[in-house]
Amino acid sequence: MAEKISKTKRDYLKSKVEHIDITKIDAVDIVKSMKKMSFSARDLASAAEMYDRMLADRNCVIFLTLAGSTSAAGCMQIYADLVKYNMVDAVVATGASIVDMDFFEALGFRHYQGTPHVDDRELRRLYIDRIYDTYIDEEELQHCDRTVTEIADQLPPRPYSSREFIREMGKYLTKKAKKKGSLVQTAYENDVPIFCPAFSDSSAGFGLVLHQHRHPKSHVSIDSVKDFRELTEIKIAAPTSGLLMIGGGVPKNFIQDTVICAEILGKDVPMHQYAIQITVADVRDGACSSSTLKEAASWGKVDTVSEQMVFAEATMALPLLASYAWHRGSWKKRKKWKFARMFKE
Repeated sequence: MAEKISKTKRDYLKSKVEHIDITKIDAVDIVKSMKKMSFSARDLASAAEMYDRMLADRNCVIFLTLAGSTSAAGCMQIYADLVKYNMVDAVVATGASIVDMDFFEALGFRHYQGTPHVDDRELRRLYIDRIYDTYIDEEELQHCDRTVTEIADQLPPRPYSSREFIREMGKYLTKKAKKKGSLVQTAYENDVPIFCPAFSDSSAGFGLVLHQHRHPKSHVSIDSVKDFRELTEIKIAAPTSGLLMIGGGVPKNFIQDTVICAEILGKDVPMHQYAIQITVADVRDGACSSSTLKEAASWGKVDTVSEQMVFAEATMALPLLASYAWHRGSWKKRKKWKFARMFKE
């Protein structure tokens, strides 16, 4: 019997994930052609047109929500470019999207192409983490954890919203980033706030636990209620609003709930006028990653006049939608809202 050859970490971490650049690929013609098709192709074309209408509506504040692992899979530059080119005004995301993926790469690390057909026990032995067919070096991820600890250790001890803490991460990157142009740094430089309502469910959680372990009596903590209040203040300030939602989960529901929260605060605000969701979630279990957009209308969250569900895997659908909107150019005339300046640090 042939002796099994043991692989090294380097054998697995060879092919880097390359992030797509929507500014170099003009998808306008193909998306226009999809408008004349059926099924998900036509839905995607309708969503792309709707996003362009959001960008052309001078009163519309656009919220981007991120859930899932599309950043690790090659969409990372898209999200940074949407901020860079004034195509979104605030971001609501999972902690993993912001910390384990974007901030992680800003520190100089990478994600690697792999395969789901692999011995995961072997990956564990080598300290390699797997996201379906994508690999991450766990030792590098722990460096990311410790960097979060380092940032927290330098801040005055008090409760922070995730927006406040992520802003500090962006500030850190302006001096220490090994890869420029990350979403976290670009948002900091353009006064676009990022919220992670479940911030501790990420590398940030490990880093903050270590910080609090070192400083048990006086430390930084994350106040998710403050997140909710700040995000609602942005919704109240917005003449009208549109949602571009990748996946669902907590980020999707969090931004939708700002309409109800404003109502509870005695403010009469309109439902989100525009809403797009790209998802593969099923509707039959009552979830669809926190409901279809039509269902959300019954809660007073989303107006059904301009809403579009796109049932497609986001790494295929998002580049087409974002490229279409970028090359159409409506973003060039948009107001820069700079909502991060609303809040006194």
